[in-house]
Amino acid sequence: MKPPAIYGSCTMVAGSRRILFPRPRRLRTGQRDSNSRRFRNFKPQDFRQGHWERVPYNNGSMRSIYHVREFNVRRLSLLSPPSIVLSHDWPQSIEQHGNVSDLLRRKPFFREDIKKGVLGSPPMMGLLRTLQPAWWFSAHLHCRFEALVTHVTPIDSGPQPDEIRIDDDAEREAVVAAEVSTVDKEVPSTSGEPEAPTVQRNADEIVLEEEEEDVEAPPPPPPPSSETRFLALDKCMPRRQFLEVVDVQEPPGFRPSSAPILAYDPEWLAITRAFHPYISFDRSQPTYPNEAEARSAVRKELAWVKANVLSGREILRVDDYQKFAMTAPAPGSEGAAAKQQPPYYPNPQTAAFCSMLEIENKIDKSSSLGALSPR
Repeated sequence: MKPPAIYGSCTMVAGSRRILFPRPRRLRTGQRDSNSRRFRNFKPQDFRQGHWERVPYNNGSMRSIYHVREFNVRRLSLLSPPSIVLSHDWPQSIEQHGNVSDLLRRKPFFREDIKKGVLGSPPMMGLLRTLQPAWWFSAHLHCRFEALVTHVTPIDSGPQPDEIRIDDDAEREAVVAAEVSTVDKEVPSTSGEPEAPTVQRNADEIVLEEEEEDVEAPPPPPPPSSETRFLALDKCMPRRQFLEVVDVQEPPGFRPSSAPILAYDPEWLAITRAFHPYISFDRSQPTYPNEAEARSAVRKELAWVKANVLSGREILRVDDYQKFAMTAPAPGSEGAAAKQQPPYYPNPQTAAFCSMLEIENKIDKSSSLGALSPR
């Protein structure tokens, strides 16, 4: 029995299509998709805790260990937008972006949660709004449901031409008063002929020549909105909608390959290093950095990853560092221990991953960080 996969990070490369599995798992694939560990359930009482659960588990810890934590959500929010996200829970209120009445016809017991606005996971909707992937797939509620979420990026274009400003009005009144005072004064004539009457200019008068020079350019058009297509499927049972084929557009520069390659995502490696000081194995959780500080730390660590891990390579293959090894008895071979709490089994792949990133293996401090060296 192992603790949660806090250090997990891999990418499948067969072209450059990117898929995010938030537990966390992220892959890029152009020809085929791969199954992965799912994002765990959301429980508000466990969300802000550290990963404190250890063997032997009791009835509480054997359930709370698979509840999602803020630690992972914050890290995932720092990723650049992936193409596809897979999660176990539905994003909260995703039903409002699809056919709610049809959903309630099939699942009438959802009505109360929908009325309260608590159907689904709040952190998942936060990630959906932040990452804005092209596709989001979920499970958990055992029914097929599709939705379309439109993302509109707000822009700050500064003061608008028609905006009313009190300060400008006060200045304008002072200028007009000065002009009226000047016009009221008598100016003697030097020609001996009667002067033509002075024509006052209306301060609000529109002069075409000046209009061409003074009118401000219109604000730029808003950026095009993006969309996330959401799809949840049913249980894998007879006469249930549990299987669907989805065509995903190939990204620019896509290069078909003969077979998928399991590789690391440099961006996720950088996030892993940046957030390593904040891993907690107690119930309490250290204070996280704000978003600006976190993104700055990720940029710094990404430069470190490129210089010290990638070392000029375009792709960093997982099997160059992590070798599969059986670390626990296979199911059915436990004998009399099958009904007992399992012991903790150290994982050499975790040790190799930490060694590659030159970070402390906080899950198993007794492991040798150099257990598996790259080829």
